[in-house]
Amino acid sequence: MTWKLLIKDYQTYLRIERSLSNNTIESYQRDVRQLVDYLDKHQINAKPVSIDKQTLLGFVYERAKSCNPKSQSRLISGLRNFFDYLVFEKYRSDNPTELIESPKTGRKLPDTLSLKEIDQLIGAIDLSHPQGERNRVLLETLYSCGLRVSELISLKISDLFFDEGFIKVLGKGDKQRFVPIDANTQKDINTYIHYIRCHVLPQKGAEDTLFLNRRGKQLSRVMIFTIVKKTAFEANISKKISPHTFRHSFATHLLERGADLRSIQQMLGHESITTTEIYMHLDSKHLKEVVERFHPRSREA
Repeated sequence: MTWKLLIKDYQTYLRIERSLSNNTIESYQRDVRQLVDYLDKHQINAKPVSIDKQTLLGFVYERAKSCNPKSQSRLISGLRNFFDYLVFEKYRSDNPTELIESPKTGRKLPDTLSLKEIDQLIGAIDLSHPQGERNRVLLETLYSCGLRVSELISLKISDLFFDEGFIKVLGKGDKQRFVPIDANTQKDINTYIHYIRCHVLPQKGAEDTLFLNRRGKQLSRVMIFTIVKKTAFEANISKKISPHTFRHSFATHLLERGADLRSIQQMLGHESITTTEIYMHLDSKHLKEVVERFHPRSREA
């Protein structure tokens, strides 16, 4: 079996058997293609069913010269998934990456916006601009529902179940979940639909898309990043933020106000509670308040 054929079969497996998103599938395939390029560059005749650990280590060490520990760790993880697939399909009996250790990367979390900063940022949007009200509502939705960028731009009008107080979100791997939405955000979205969006002619295929650009098409990921960066600058917020900062802030604010991790996990669409815990960072002041409020000894004082 050739590398090209197995990579193609691997793509089908990731899409059908594991239901991964196109971005994730492309990322996994890119890891294997980089390995193939390395083999070609050094004229190493190693087949996918017989390549050994030492050859893989040579590839990893060469890549380590040009990428950080986090990228190295992700590369090793991608290769491990590929060879797990080969073992699963019985193309080989072992995974040569099992004994290759990933570098320690630590957990670097993005900055979190306070409630005051959220209000400051959204309040800085120029509502006299033709897309001002749309931008205000989409940032409000991004924060109040803790959405990923991909989930925000793919949100449909038919996904809004306001009578029940939920929106339907299409998450990673095309997995659906229902996220609660507060009354104020519902009102903002309805206002946008009936007074702003109605003046934009949707292009074919975007008739049901909630947030449209001025040409009537679905907004791009890049456009959301641009809106966030521009608005942060106008609000004089110096923190390094991205659309994901709103999601992280959403989860952190819920936890600080007593929400349990399981509920937050469901709203964020995390498969593992461990992933949710990575988002949950609390400052020492809040931890002190929790101890003073809930520790049994503090009640005796």
